[in-house]
Amino acid sequence: MTLTNEREPGQRWQVQEAKQRFSEVLRKAHDEGPQIITRHGEEVAIIIDMDEYRHGTGARMSFHDYLVSGPPFPDDFDELIERDKDYGRDVSFLFEE
Repeated sequence: MTLTNEREPGQRWQVQEAKQRFSEVLRKAHDEGPQIITRHGEEVAIIIDMDEYRHGTGARMSFHDYLVSGPPFPDDFDELIERDKDYGRDVSFLFEE
């Protein structure tokens, strides 16, 4: 599994040691990357920096929501732009009987 910012997992900590040195574990997670917690030699948890977590689990916006979330149009938008008065080709002959 690739981590969100491509950093490799850092130091491994046994649960008891991680408890005793929790502040250091947090600092290293911020400075050096994810810190792995083990119990009886088995990986049981990982501590990551909050920025990495938010980047990796950020809310995904649907395309529709992305478009709708754009800046609002001003009330006089239609007056601000010039629209082409050409309505295309005359196709009325298609409807003649």
